Amino acid sequence: MGFLMNIGGYDFPEELYYDEHHQYARVQGDVVTLGLSHYAQAAAKEIVYVELPRAGRKVEQNKPFGSIESGKWVGRLYAMIGGQVIEANKNLEDDAALINRDPYGAGWIVKVQVDDLGQLQTLRRCTDPGFAEWFSAEVEKNKKK
Repeated sequence: MGFLMNIGGYDFPEELYYDEHHQYARVQGDVVTLGLSHYAQAAAKEIVYVELPRAGRKVEQNKPFGSIESGKWVGRLYAMIGGQVIEANKNLEDDAALINRDPYGAGWIVKVQVDDLGQLQTLRRCTDPGFAEWFSAEVEKNKKK
């Protein structure tokens, strides 16, 4: 992992892309690993279940591909980029809290063979101008829920 930016007590590896659902994308060639950001897992509290897509499934950018459950809360997982799922993190089936313990490492969710890397341009980087302000506003908005 490269340099970590810390905003409001939450870590954001600089090499990753982020979306409005507080998920991340790690790009390695034309394979993108998707997961929940440090903030998203902290906001969810203890994650108890993850519905994973099967390998071979096509996913569309910004469309749901699974769900995540935390106590009494259930949320959707969205594809940050379109393509074909080549691997789901089977370790989450037995220990979904891996996402809480290591969101940017062992707690990854799926790997997608990407159709068009140009879709990354619609995502945010923590080094983008305005990212810290956007994120701080998101934290405040979620505190009021």
